[in-house]
Amino acid sequence: MDCIALLEHMVRIPSLSGEEGELAAFLVRWAQEHGFDRAYVDEAGNAVAERGHPEARVNLVLLGHMDTVPGNIPVRVEDGILYGRGTVDAKGPLAAFFCAAAQADLPADTRIVVVGATEEEAATSKGARHIRDRFLKEGLPRACIIGEPSGWDRITLGYKGRLLVTFFAEEENAHTAGPRGLGVGDRACRWWQGVKALCEQFNRSRDRVFDQLLPSLRHVHTEGDGLNNRVIMHIGLRLPPALERGRLEEQLRALAGEVGGQVTFSGYEPAYRGDKRNALVRAFIRAIRAEGGKPAFKVKTGTSDMNVVGPAWNVPIVAYGPGDSRLDHTPEEHIRLDEFLRAIRVLRRVLEENSQQEKD
Repeated sequence: MDCIALLEHMVRIPSLSGEEGELAAFLVRWAQEHGFDRAYVDEAGNAVAERGHPEARVNLVLLGHMDTVPGNIPVRVEDGILYGRGTVDAKGPLAAFFCAAAQADLPADTRIVVVGATEEEAATSKGARHIRDRFLKEGLPRACIIGEPSGWDRITLGYKGRLLVTFFAEEENAHTAGPRGLGVGDRACRWWQGVKALCEQFNRSRDRVFDQLLPSLRHVHTEGDGLNNRVIMHIGLRLPPALERGRLEEQLRALAGEVGGQVTFSGYEPAYRGDKRNALVRAFIRAIRAEGGKPAFKVKTGTSDMNVVGPAWNVPIVAYGPGDSRLDHTPEEHIRLDEFLRAIRVLRRVLEENSQQEKD
């Protein structure tokens, strides 16, 4: 089984959010040719491949994603390194899922499901929400692995949450030389300064980045038609576990009201951190050690599909995959192929141990 060829082929297929169809069809064909019992594209466009008895309770869901952010990085292999958009985030982890699941020696009466989800990089998380709801109806899996780069010898336990906020203000046009109050641009800037001050106050007693409220200014646009001027500002907030969403939204509305603006909210995902005291984590620790690594844990300041399924399922869950997450979305995105192959071996050990434990 040439897993490197699989990954390189996946990386060569463009798959921006909402445009994952070609990659999904390829993965289904690959799974059908490599020993999976069932493989199909579901209603959300996810590529789904299953091994095991169709009536058995699902031992593991391996949930990765197919979509990437924009940016064309020429695909090439040099000195054991594969360059290309998606090598790290997250086609490397997803390819490792498919290969490990195809190679694992599993009891016939167990069942695993591998998912290449759609729109993880978009605020919709369409694919993960569909999978979340499917298993809420059919019965929860015993555990879940999220396909995101952690490094082959690291286990990710949690992700910060997210809230997207849009500020809007409008006023009648006036000559800039005349007396006037705050212009719409000034209103947006003052609101943004208020948001930053709010975050700084929240973070004063919190030293770890994972526990802090972090703002980012994404876009500002002002326009006028000769009669009215308006401004739209988009910001993002990375949310820590200890933050109360309702209180935060009240504070942001109040700040907007003080400068004559309004705010709307979208893209909310709660922060989530899983427990490391369970059989799934122990299996990863043993598998990493068996490959000569020293396992360690991490939490991340971004979001992933763990934020979608974790709170709803409340089952043992981690994120794992080869690659350096610091390369996510960058022009230098690449993955070391020896790390990719080592992660496949780790995953295969985890799948086999987890399935045997469930059988016992």
